[in-house]
Amino acid sequence: MRHLSVSPRRAAAVAAVLALAGGAAACGPKDSSASSGGKPEKGGTLTVLNQEPQQDFDPARLYTSGGGNVPSLVFRTLTTRNRENGAAGSKVVPDLATNTGEPSKNATVWTYHLKDGLKYEDGTTITSADIKYGIERSFAAELSGGAPYLRDWLIGGKTYQGPYKDKGGLDSIETPDAKTIVFHLDKSEGEFPFLATQTSFAPVPKAKDTGTNYENHPVSSGPYKVLKNENDGERLTLVRNTYWSAKTDSERKAYPDKIDVQSGLDATVINQRLSTSSGNDAAAVTTDTNLGAAELAKITGDKSLASRVGTGHFGETYYLAFNPKVKPFDNIKVREAVSYAINRTTVVNALGGSSLAEPATTFLPDQASYGYTAYDAFPAGKTGNAAKAKQLLKEAGYANGLTITLTHDTTKGEERGPEVATAVQEALKAAGITVKLDGLESDAYGEKVHSTTKEPGLFLSRWGADWPSGGPFLAPIYDGRQIVTDGWNFNHAFLDDAAVNKEIDAINKLTDLNAAAKRWGALDKKIGEQALSVPLVHPVYKRLVGKDVKNVVISDWTGVLDVSQVAVK
Repeated sequence: MRHLSVSPRRAAAVAAVLALAGGAAACGPKDSSASSGGKPEKGGTLTVLNQEPQQDFDPARLYTSGGGNVPSLVFRTLTTRNRENGAAGSKVVPDLATNTGEPSKNATVWTYHLKDGLKYEDGTTITSADIKYGIERSFAAELSGGAPYLRDWLIGGKTYQGPYKDKGGLDSIETPDAKTIVFHLDKSEGEFPFLATQTSFAPVPKAKDTGTNYENHPVSSGPYKVLKNENDGERLTLVRNTYWSAKTDSERKAYPDKIDVQSGLDATVINQRLSTSSGNDAAAVTTDTNLGAAELAKITGDKSLASRVGTGHFGETYYLAFNPKVKPFDNIKVREAVSYAINRTTVVNALGGSSLAEPATTFLPDQASYGYTAYDAFPAGKTGNAAKAKQLLKEAGYANGLTITLTHDTTKGEERGPEVATAVQEALKAAGITVKLDGLESDAYGEKVHSTTKEPGLFLSRWGADWPSGGPFLAPIYDGRQIVTDGWNFNHAFLDDAAVNKEIDAINKLTDLNAAAKRWGALDKKIGEQALSVPLVHPVYKRLVGKDVKNVVISDWTGVLDVSQVAVK
């Protein structure tokens, strides 16, 4: 769930970016009020109003189902998300395949069988060879941008350069017949069914591949096909794929006849249009624009508008990151002091209040699918424990306090921005810690905090995962083998603990996801006790829908209003 082209080790980082830029607003039936009454019916046009365009609309270049699930209307994959509200939506279910996969004993070989009756938009049959070819395309340098896991997981993946250069293809993907596909991995991966939801697993007929131009008219395997793609996804028009059959797809409802995706819009304009809901905007949604605190304040007093707001939580954490190689953060007592001193209430307020953020004491999101295990290694209460922080500073040799620097993004309203940085600065001041703020523009900020040679001692960060599990949440941040010296690094603490690495490998072998979740939670607690980061908040998302929108479904997997479920009649 990322929107940047990244190396394999950067992979899980930008989920948080897509959570915001691609639409994070998980809402379950217990906390979501968004949707109007009436039985959903087929017909009409759904309008999607977004800030971010549907760029690079090619399954090889898209990162999972980013862009608010719009790609999943065109591209089906071996498996997919369970399209239900809340926690039920955190499960992986079959899509093109008959089941979620058949693993070998050690989970290094995964076999899938295709359903009967699968067709492309031109009526031709979808085959296992098409899925193999679609995956192989994602290795081509000219089609970079998609999820990079297969480079690490597939045997031969690290050196393969795609079908345009390596004509022989990947031997680690076998297609013994037109309906069977087998993957050979170089390590145990019990979560392969989750990976098989990503758009690189969408079938691509080799005869229709036009390389970098494929994004203009990709061949649809889903309920909609591309009628028009203007200005690299700024305006995307989708109409029905008449060869799609609901008999082979129980997940996508495909109610509207047409979907009009309009992008490049200002957030204020989007929320105003949804609020007013005049003309076509009455049947509109957004998949990437949250309501702000001021807008929520106005909406709260209007029952009609309030009933059209979806609420929920994407699996994401905002946190303070330490670099233990930089003094004084090489001293664990200093890191503990900062952890105790933090005032999460002021951070919550800086992000718009309790309607938009909840205090966090765990690195893993507070959802069962991630393995959430409640703990608070350094209890700071709601407003910080300045006395405990001062005591630790004294033990660390800083009885008279100390001065540190906090690096942050200068983008206002951003979770790594000046408002949150100032809140942290004020909280630490009460504990005798003077914080100097080092604000950088977004590009410069990213280049600095993700560089192994330039990374500062303390900075604001965030993390979200590509699928709802502790694996893609903890491994990229704390697996020592994922430290990147020649690209963007996300293991900010440079943790390379043999025991941690071993436990990550052991959990990855498990195909029992409930058992795996418990161990991810235990590992989160073990790492958390080392004070390598300070969890600040888990974000809450609020999204408006048009007054004629029905059947709003937003799961805990992506946190995105699922456009495959929406009806407008």
